[in-house]
Amino acid sequence: MKRQLIQFTVILSCLFSFQALYAQQTINTAGSYKSYNNYDFTAGEKIIFEDDFRSDQDGEFPAHWDLQSGQAVVNKVVDVPSLSMVEGNYAKVFPRVKIKQYLPEAFTVELDHLMQSVNKPSGIVLFFVNAAGKEAMLTINDNTVNYNFQSKNISSQLPDDIRTKKYLDKWNHIALACRNNQMKVYVNQFRVLVLPGLDFVPVSLKIGGIGSQKSPILCTNVKIAEGGGMNLLQKLTTDGHLIIHGIRFDYNKSTIKPESMGVINQIVTMMKDNMATKYEIQGHTDSDGNDDFNIKLSEQRADAVRDILVELGIEKSRLTTRGFGKSKPISDNDSPEGKANNRRVEFVKL
Repeated sequence: MKRQLIQFTVILSCLFSFQALYAQQTINTAGSYKSYNNYDFTAGEKIIFEDDFRSDQDGEFPAHWDLQSGQAVVNKVVDVPSLSMVEGNYAKVFPRVKIKQYLPEAFTVELDHLMQSVNKPSGIVLFFVNAAGKEAMLTINDNTVNYNFQSKNISSQLPDDIRTKKYLDKWNHIALACRNNQMKVYVNQFRVLVLPGLDFVPVSLKIGGIGSQKSPILCTNVKIAEGGGMNLLQKLTTDGHLIIHGIRFDYNKSTIKPESMGVINQIVTMMKDNMATKYEIQGHTDSDGNDDFNIKLSEQRADAVRDILVELGIEKSRLTTRGFGKSKPISDNDSPEGKANNRRVEFVKL
């Protein structure tokens, strides 16, 4: 009886620990878009690769990845499907992309990273590979961001608002933009590192770190896209519409994620500089789910974008909204990257 009571106490303690972590994540990942007022990261316009691990079975290696070293599985962390690198020094995984050298001259990378305070791991590493197979390492942990390639070693400390304990036990959004031999690295709402001269031309990417069963490297929502830093006004003037992939929503919801504020801030500036122009905001989904749900979701997402623009000072009379669901794909719905390109918000000049 005593042994059963001890086991029950341990289980209950674990349950409360997970509940506490979930409560903290609910608060911390929701965030406030107002803290992103100066955020200037803009995701690339064409998705090369995207994976949120929702199509993978828990405990199995993810279908859209390959393994170079160590061990990795998909695990749910507080109900969030995540890639868990559980063994290796270094563990290295890489996305299955049809062409070997898939990173263009201008690209962006995004992912969500979780460092747990219990048995804290050393951080997550992005390994950028050049055409000769050499690797540059970008390491992000709860304290610093460090870039290392040959004799070049550049580090920056995270801002106090997100450093050490404030980084732990929550999902942090990492984003980087590479263009013209320059790389900018962002963690949550802050630009944390600028590399003005890479002396390195990356053509592919691996993700990893020093992982173990007790201290796994955890990430999710990995996105690689071509482009970044699009001139919105020039694009709208030339084409009459904008295709935006940088406005992110919670899964199957219309809640806008804070990291969307980079492109939203640019849209606000563009609209304030062109006060006479009116726009239709269009929501589009992929083919997953039934038609009625997708139509409603796309309408709600278009409305959510309109509402945040109004809150940021754009007159509501200048904005109309419309949801198309899956009816107007711009890519296939047979691959993760095709579906990701179809999930979008469009702005049409009226």
